[in-house]
Amino acid sequence: MSSGTIRVLLADDQPLVRSGLRVLMAGTADLEVVGEAADGAEAVRLAAELAPDVVVMDIRMPEMDGIEATRRITAAAGGTRVLILTTFDEDDHVHGALRAGASGFAVKDMPLDDLLAAVRVVAAGDALLAPGVTRRLIADFVAGPAPAAARVAAVTEREQEVLTLVGRGLSNAEIAQELFISMATAKSHVARLLTKLGARDRVQLVIEAYDRGLVAPPR
Repeated sequence: MSSGTIRVLLADDQPLVRSGLRVLMAGTADLEVVGEAADGAEAVRLAAELAPDVVVMDIRMPEMDGIEATRRITAAAGGTRVLILTTFDEDDHVHGALRAGASGFAVKDMPLDDLLAAVRVVAAGDALLAPGVTRRLIADFVAGPAPAAARVAAVTEREQEVLTLVGRGLSNAEIAQELFISMATAKSHVARLLTKLGARDRVQLVIEAYDRGLVAPPR
């Protein structure tokens, strides 16, 4: 981000959706729409060309779907993050997006202010655990076949406590309150976990917490 402005690329095959999001973001001081894509292939090309901070990505698009586009964008250097737009009936698709490296999920019919907040959260590298959607999806994801080579990086007792709380969806402020530590210390612990575990963002830390059995999937 430069000068505090979050640069956003919109990827959706519906012009009306892109137009609505563009108008919505034009009314904010910290969000700037730098490009629009009507399909996944165009999203990948524009992401490489424009280096946005966040791509707001629809899943179902022609030419190349949002899952493959997400995989290619997150695999490239540059640090662009992807916020997936989903609906409650697209679980299988969102599982694929999670595997592809998406940093968060937003529901298409969520309040507009919440959608803007979601873009800011993802841009900051924080967790976006949309109520009723992402936690359930992550639980389903980790309940599937284990990865071929699981990470075995050791964590300290305190880091394990922090990882558990991240897995429960707590913010840095809530972690600080829970563990009776300062906000700066909580942020430092999370940053060390990201580095130690090779995690891209907090969504991957949540997955790690489930993988290690620190958080039980909801039943």
